[in-house]
Parts: sequence; C-alpha cells; structure tokens
Amino acid sequence: AAPKYLCTYYDIVDYLNISSHNKLHTYILPKINLEEPVEVKMDFMLVAILSVVEKLQTVSFYFVLNLEWQNPFATWDPLDFCNISEIILPMDTYWSPPVFILERVSGQNPELNYMVLMHNGSFNSTRPFQVTLTCSLIILKFPFDTQTCNLSIASFLYPVTDFVMKTRRTPAEIMKDSQSFFLTDGEWKFTNLSIIEYTETLDDKGFSVVTYLISMERRPTLYILNLILPTCALYLLDMAVLFGPSSLEEKINFQIAIILGSSMLAVILNNSLPTSSNKPPIIVVFFLGTFLLMIMAVLDTFFLLYQQRKSLRLNKVLRSFQQEPQELPKGPPGNLAKGGPQLLHPPKKAQGQGQPTKHLWQLQELDPFLPVLE
Repeated sequence: AAPKYLCTYYDIVDYLNISSHNKLHTYILPKINLEEPVEVKMDFMLVAILSVVEKLQTVSFYFVLNLEWQNPFATWDPLDFCNISEIILPMDTYWSPPVFILERVSGQNPELNYMVLMHNGSFNSTRPFQVTLTCSLIILKFPFDTQTCNLSIASFLYPVTDFVMKTRRTPAEIMKDSQSFFLTDGEWKFTNLSIIEYTETLDDKGFSVVTYLISMERRPTLYILNLILPTCALYLLDMAVLFGPSSLEEKINFQIAIILGSSMLAVILNNSLPTSSNKPPIIVVFFLGTFLLMIMAVLDTFFLLYQQRKSLRLNKVLRSFQQEPQELPKGPPGNLAKGGPQLLHPPKKAQGQGQPTKHLWQLQELDPFLPVLE
C-alpha cells in the first residue's frame, strides 16, 4: 500500500503564499467590505506595579495585552491539511494592529513577536509590556493617598471608519484575573480598574482610543513607623525635657539635639515628595508644626535661662549691700541721695530694756517675690 501523506505547516504556508519576498499583505488593511471597519478585540491584565516616582510624576507597570482580529485573506480548510486548524507565525508575516500607548515615556519592547493564526482567519496576539507612564500624582494626603493613572491604547494611522478597538471583557472580570496573577506585594496595592472607550478627534478625523484607569492605594505602614511615630516621639520627648528637673543649660543642649534629629526625618520626607505641587501635603504641615513647636520650646528655655541669670546678678548686688552697712549720714533722711530711700531705712527702737538705739541705717531684706528659676 502507498504510504499515507503527512501534512506539515509548510503546506499551509505555501497555500497562503507566505514568503519573505511578498510583504504586501503585511501592510494592507485586511478588509473585504470597505464600509465596515476592522474590529480589534482587546484584553488587558495588569501583572505588577513596578515603581512610582513622585518627583518625576511617573509610574511603571508590567501588563499583558491581548489583541484579536479577523483577516479574511488568511483562511484554509482543516480537512485539506490533516485537520491542522492553527499555526504560529511571526508578527511581520501578516498585518497586525499598529497600536501604541499615549502616556508612555520609556519602556522595553516586547520580545514575544509571534501570533496565532486560526483556519477561519482569526489572529490572536498576546504580548507582555513593561512601560513607564506619565501620571498626575496628587500627594495631598501622602502617605494615605490613592492614585489613578491612565493607560491609553490608540492608533492614529486608521480612522474609525477603517479601524475600531473594543474591549472583550468587563472591568470586573479583568480586575479579578489581574488580582489573581498579581506578582508584586510592595508599597502600592492594586484596588480598582475602569475602562473608557471613546473617539479622539484629530484633524477632523475620529480615531479609536481605549483607556484603562488603574487605581492603586499606598500602604502607609512604613511611613508611619519611619516618619510619623518618630516625629511624635521626639516632640513628646522635647516637652518632657522642658518640664524636667535638669538644669536649663542641659535642657537647651538636649532640645537642640532633638531638633537636629527631627530635621533628619524631614530630609527623608523631602526625598520622597515632588519638588512642586499646588498644595503642600498634610504630612509636611504636620512636620512644620512640630518643628515650630520645638523651636518655641528652645526659645522658652532661653528666656528662662535669661531670667535666672538676671535674678542671680540682682541677688549678688543686694548681698553686697548687706555685707557692707553704711553709717547714717548727717542731715535728715529726706536729704539722702536718690535711690537711698529704696534701700536704707532707719532701725526701730529696741524692744528690750537697757539696749541703746543704734544710729545705723540697715539694709532692708529682699522681698520674697523675686523669682529664683531653676
């Protein structure tokens, strides 16, 4: 008996007339009816949030994009080719949707440049992307903020009369699959996904655009432990030092050391926040308020130290007058020099019998209201 013929993929390639010398079908839009646009069904799955840079207002995503479309010029009957119903071809073999990401600033091109061709002319392309996008980050509630970044996929080569993009699944289904395959568990948590399909008008022509709105929430635990709690602890320590029993000189030295420690935390915070924003973040106001209170505590300690030194000098002067009493000058007390009546007063008569009256002016004792501050 004659050997049975074995079909190969080369037979399908020859049948479809695919060769390196014929590239015309890779450039022409696969349309039979010119009034109907080519519809591309799109699927999206977010895999990881790689980084968020607040200073540069950028975010890096790793996601998988799946595109599916029809090409009526690339069909065959599986019965004629031993029931071979699909074949894998390079991306440059047939026409593929020329899509790009509007917010992209940098990234790596996908290395998986292959697509699956079904016998009915259905193409399916799944490609991973690692891109860095521009995103308007609102940091007013930092580190308790939630950010939403746009990932817009468009093609401005073909108007909507020739090329239309549609999503294949609902946002809830995409969200469920993305969370099940999510790879990272870092600072940012993927919380929500929305899809907007619209037509962008440019030069009186409409172009199809699909925008994925990715919402993510920051995990604030690290910032609470590294910034907020140490700042509160330093402020409470500063208040405790202010009312402590140590000397004022030691209090000032310790308070300045606390202020230096608080300034180091402010430097760490400054490295995380963008250089310009419409409104300062709440945490910046919190740091500024505690810093000003610490400065006021130091100034209060300096004021107490000044009052203490002033009181000690006054005590020295008064004690010098007590140790060196002056004789009563000639003339009535009213003729004393200015300032004399405030310090010198005539002694009262002795209460005991036989004690002569002293003709000396004695220094009045210091009133007890003068403060002696520790």
